[in-house]
Amino acid sequence: MHVESNKAKIAKRVVEVLDYFDDQHREATVMDIVRRYNRPQSSTSELLSSLVELGLLYKDPYSRSYSLTPRAAMIGAVAQPDIVRSGGLTALVDRLVAQTGLGVAIFGMVGLNVQIFSYKAGLKPIATSNPKGISCGLQEQLSASSVGWLLLSTVQQPRRDGMVRRLNAEASDDKKFSHPEMVATLSTCMSTRAAHGIAGFGSIADIACILLPDQPAHQQIALGFVYEPSAQVDPQALIECLKDNVARTMRKDEAAPVQVLSSAA
Repeated sequence: MHVESNKAKIAKRVVEVLDYFDDQHREATVMDIVRRYNRPQSSTSELLSSLVELGLLYKDPYSRSYSLTPRAAMIGAVAQPDIVRSGGLTALVDRLVAQTGLGVAIFGMVGLNVQIFSYKAGLKPIATSNPKGISCGLQEQLSASSVGWLLLSTVQQPRRDGMVRRLNAEASDDKKFSHPEMVATLSTCMSTRAAHGIAGFGSIADIACILLPDQPAHQQIALGFVYEPSAQVDPQALIECLKDNVARTMRKDEAAPVQVLSSAA
């Protein structure tokens, strides 16, 4: 039986606090964090105070609520791809949600799982068995969602085939799959750099997603619309919408640098 170390628990709880904040939760009290993650009140209060001291959270002296500081957003930003570092990806997500009313998520691969790096909800909530809903930080087996297939398709052979076999071996009975069918699916994803179908993460949602271009081989990022099947949308049209908007955003990021002129006579 795996026993989580105390240091690992602390690291996990720090990330949980940062994940809590989103468009619906710009501020949080100690009890908000306690209820969301079922954590002890005393240690949660101590953790939030430590994050204030580290400059990652602000604490309102009147409401006693917490909010993120700019430092929380800037940590690690300098080493990110241009579309992330410039804020272009965040602005793109906002624009896509405003244009369509659908939820939009950013995904990455963590081991054998796909993880939601960021999620902005659409106009209508999506039914899910997860008490947290669809939210930042959730993970799903790569083989259990369309966006997982898309990310898995970027792995080079023979490592990809080994991952597929391991995923099937470790999957629960209701999530096992046909190996030949999965290979064919991954081949299609690899050629189109897009996918649509089941979203996973305990929801009834579907997803239409694409890979962001020009990302490091082992650090692929996927972007997708998340919607309920009752939305009656054309997934291929959504994929084209994603590709067009991503292309326009990346062109802006590649604008010519400003030339600094010498003031010397």
